[in-house]
Amino acid sequence: MLKYLFTPYRIRGLELENRIVMAPLASFLIEKGGWITEKAIEHYRLRAAGGPAMVIMEACAVSPEGIVSHHQARIDNDRLVEGLSRIARAMKSEGAVPALQIHHGGRQTSSKVIGRRPLAPSPLPCPAIRGEVEPLSFQGIQDIVKKFGDAAVRARDAGFELLEIHGAHGYLVNQFLSRFSNVREDGYGGDVAGRTRFAKEIVEEIRKRVGDDFPLSFKISAQEFVPDGLTVPESIEILKILIQAGIDIIQVSAGNDATPEWICQPMFMKKGCLVDSAGQIRKALNFPVMTVGRINEPFLADEIIGKGMADLVCMGRGLLADPELPRKAREGRLDEIRTCIACNTCMESIFRRGRVECLVNPMLGREKEMAFVPAAKRKKIVVVGGGPGGLNVAWVAARRGHDVHLYEKQSELGGQLIPGSVSEYKKELLNLIRFQKTQIQKYGVRCMLNSHVTPELIDQERPDVIILATGSLPYLPPAKGIERDIVLPFTQALNGRALAPAPSVVIGGGATGCEVALHLAEQGSKVTIVEVLPEIGKNLESMTRKLLLNRISRKHITILTEYSLSRVEENGVFVANKAGEEKFLEANRVVIAVGSRPDNTLYEQVKSLGYEVHQIGDCLEPRSAKAAILEGAVLGRSI
Repeated sequence: MLKYLFTPYRIRGLELENRIVMAPLASFLIEKGGWITEKAIEHYRLRAAGGPAMVIMEACAVSPEGIVSHHQARIDNDRLVEGLSRIARAMKSEGAVPALQIHHGGRQTSSKVIGRRPLAPSPLPCPAIRGEVEPLSFQGIQDIVKKFGDAAVRARDAGFELLEIHGAHGYLVNQFLSRFSNVREDGYGGDVAGRTRFAKEIVEEIRKRVGDDFPLSFKISAQEFVPDGLTVPESIEILKILIQAGIDIIQVSAGNDATPEWICQPMFMKKGCLVDSAGQIRKALNFPVMTVGRINEPFLADEIIGKGMADLVCMGRGLLADPELPRKAREGRLDEIRTCIACNTCMESIFRRGRVECLVNPMLGREKEMAFVPAAKRKKIVVVGGGPGGLNVAWVAARRGHDVHLYEKQSELGGQLIPGSVSEYKKELLNLIRFQKTQIQKYGVRCMLNSHVTPELIDQERPDVIILATGSLPYLPPAKGIERDIVLPFTQALNGRALAPAPSVVIGGGATGCEVALHLAEQGSKVTIVEVLPEIGKNLESMTRKLLLNRISRKHITILTEYSLSRVEENGVFVANKAGEEKFLEANRVVIAVGSRPDNTLYEQVKSLGYEVHQIGDCLEPRSAKAAILEGAVLGRSI
């Protein structure tokens, strides 16, 4: 029973119908120059249509040198107001309060992006990007204060009804607030009052420009987790000054350019990991607070409101994964929520692919081209394989009206997600399996477990379409002794059964190898990782990798890089470096985690039978669950 989440709330004169706010997250759907695209409008319309009380648009740069990417939204020119107003109107048309965040990147950008040295409070470079910066002069500070005021007027004129100042995450306002980045000796540095002066002047300028009735939020990194960084007690003192200056509500976040894992928390970190700091601030100041940080399901959000830890709950990635989360929660359809698993695919895709993507929601960023359209002709479809790709194609095709029969050789659905969810920090993958199961039930997919599909069975079914999602098998390298009893494929090490503590060697230091090694170490085994590359975990998302490597270090797991498996003995393995020099590692258990090979046996058997046959996922080529789910979503919409 959700008692508090769907109660109304007021900020100044602004009425919110519930306590859910979509947090501002970069979409990378904006064109160079800050021009708004149809994709961006649809992105925000769908989030607003899902039922949050308010949607805060992603950070809009107030000045050309304040952008951190060519795909960042901007609000530094009057010509951009019309495009922004289309987003505000789209949000409001779906019943959500349109809000917008304004921002300056300061030192946390690159000269390659802005064509000049980044501006900063002090000559200290960004620890993540590095490179020379230009400390702001007094006049330079005043110019930026005015640009924040100009941006506020544009946001109001565009139809946004609340404005948020981005004073967190290591950007310019945060840089002034923190001794970690501000070593000025003038009136904009030194004590709390000096370091808060820039933010205070921005608030006062905006309040002067937009009037007393316009609601204003301030986002702060209440903790930075670095030497000389902000702490909750110091943030409280800063916020006292900003409340006097005219803010109406505080969004409490954490982290900066040196601690990005606290900005976009991976699945290693507990849900609601920033709620305590929000609660401390709310209690100390007796002032409205929004909390954020791994709040991805309704009961947690309801509990936060009920306990008085915050007045509003911000969900960012949760509404990327399922924009209808608020509506489903209100209607009691909790098992239909596609829960964010904090894999940080959204962040990784922005930096590596230049577009926002989601592992669990393949429609993200593709909303227009992937809309559901009923099938022109109902077909009988046989799907072989109940992993992430097979499950997704099955329910998508069934939703469009097809008669779908799903066969799975194991006794449960989930495929590689099952061993993938064994490690303690990856338990939330089970939420994805749960969602997929709910969908195939909802849309009437006929599901047969413990079923070995043969060409004879397919001929008996006589489908119009066959979709093979048979997955992959662990690859075992052709090393001497690989057949010995001490050798396990990674799937057996992650089968859910406890393994007795024993000296163990994990061959392969990619994502799976690291997860297996940590899992064994947490069960009490002494573990060595052997990796052919110079580093382990290279294919992991950066924030997840940082925390995983920290855990591996704390568990005293030995790492041996630039070595590969040579041969297996009864009591261990020989590994060799590039020069062919061998080293013996004693072990009672050797886990092979060097990849997978396609399980395409059935395809070879049925491709000549005359049916329309498709392959998706690992049976075509080993790849990620994200790729398999996307392939299933695309194929399910095309048949």
